Amino acid sequence: MKEDQFNAWELLRTKGKLRFFIVNGVLSYGLPMLILMAFISKPFSEGFTFQAASSHFITWSLAGLLFGVSMWYLNEYMYKKELVRRTNT
Repeated sequence: MKEDQFNAWELLRTKGKLRFFIVNGVLSYGLPMLILMAFISKPFSEGFTFQAASSHFITWSLAGLLFGVSMWYLNEYMYKKELVRRTNT
């Protein structure tokens, strides 16, 4: 892990998991995917229905949340590994 990545993660982790999940997961991944997939998969080809809109929204919100959670734990793993490396040298 490079110095700038290490410092950036230290700053991000102080803001908390929930904020990271929402901002970096749901808003930064889920929302763009919701918009992109609305054009690609055409979930509203049968017309704009509440059922199609809600299932599309729920699917990509959960996908964004899952992405945010997985990125949090991946970054935490790399951060802690780097922290151990720095304390042992």
